[in-house]
Amino acid sequence: MSNQTIFGYRRENGRVGVRNHVVILPVDDISNAACEAVANNIKGTIALPHSYGRLQFGEDLDLHFRTMIGTGANPNVAACIVIGIEPEWTKKIVDGIAKTGKPVEGFWIEQNGDLNTIATAGRKAKEFVHWATELQREECPIENLWISTKCGESDTTTGLGSCPTVGNMYDKLLPRGIYGCFGETSEITGGEHLCEARAATPEVGKKFMATWQAYMDDVIEPFKVDDLSDSQPTKGNIEGGLTTIEEKALGNLEKIGRTSTYIDVLGPAEEPAKGAGLYYMDTSSAAAECVTLMAAAGYVVHTFPTGQGNIIGNPIIPVIKISANPRTVRTMSEHIDVDVSGILRRDLTIDSAGDNLIEMIRRTANGRSTAAEALGHREFVMTKLYRSA
Repeated sequence: MSNQTIFGYRRENGRVGVRNHVVILPVDDISNAACEAVANNIKGTIALPHSYGRLQFGEDLDLHFRTMIGTGANPNVAACIVIGIEPEWTKKIVDGIAKTGKPVEGFWIEQNGDLNTIATAGRKAKEFVHWATELQREECPIENLWISTKCGESDTTTGLGSCPTVGNMYDKLLPRGIYGCFGETSEITGGEHLCEARAATPEVGKKFMATWQAYMDDVIEPFKVDDLSDSQPTKGNIEGGLTTIEEKALGNLEKIGRTSTYIDVLGPAEEPAKGAGLYYMDTSSAAAECVTLMAAAGYVVHTFPTGQGNIIGNPIIPVIKISANPRTVRTMSEHIDVDVSGILRRDLTIDSAGDNLIEMIRRTANGRSTAAEALGHREFVMTKLYRSA
């Protein structure tokens, strides 16, 4: 552990990426087709279609820009093409990504049309691919990694095995100086007092409680039927033995380990600003949304404990699946990167499982494809706060 290194891409702003994507990023939903056409024409690029970006306003629009800019700025992205319907919003996203120093170029469809836009953006994308494919990995300290976490399709084995495995990893790597992140605001319900107690300072704990209470008051309470049944816990959670949101929360919080404390509370897709350490992010518990937000905040590897077998991936950051459920490991083995089912058989300790996860993180950072990457899971889902104008 004392001299562990990875081989990553050192970006212009000093951050280290573990992938080398050339991204074709649509500003809005009606630019998806042009972006997908460019990605189809220029091999080595990836388009990120999504459903929003028109008639959003206020905090919702701010989050949209923050997610778009953060996605293009992620260290796993070597270069970025931005395509929008009009120039102003396109330029805003281009300018935000350009602050990292990486190559980025913007194009817009109004007064150009799809065909001209696709052709000119495609030529620039081809240039970016040639440039990016000559970049070389270099040896970097493992401390340069930003590692986020979110669990999914949780069951009894998640709280007993796979989530504590992630927690053990954080307990070992956070003191080394990595950045960590956890979230899923609604899933902490019933354990919010325990999460508050894990804050590094009382002020940070109060900030968390204010964030959690606002989620309850503004998102859950006004729109629920009688409780969170049919949503929290999910049908998969219940089938896996979790009968209440409180049980789910206690397993969820195992991901932050035994000794780690979080140093700040982030808004959705907000980049951490207080230096190395563990952060809490206010996110939905929906897997694709949560991972998209954490990637937009700058995290480059995601650890994903699962019990029943959530198969989520992400287009720009590798998602490492960890499971302690023997049935899932047997029936869905193609989706699992780290098998920690030995914890339940008592032939694997949580400490050893944490070491196994760290080794898989290192291998993934060095270029190993995760199960989700190999199977083509590229779920990219924007978070929308309220209806469009």
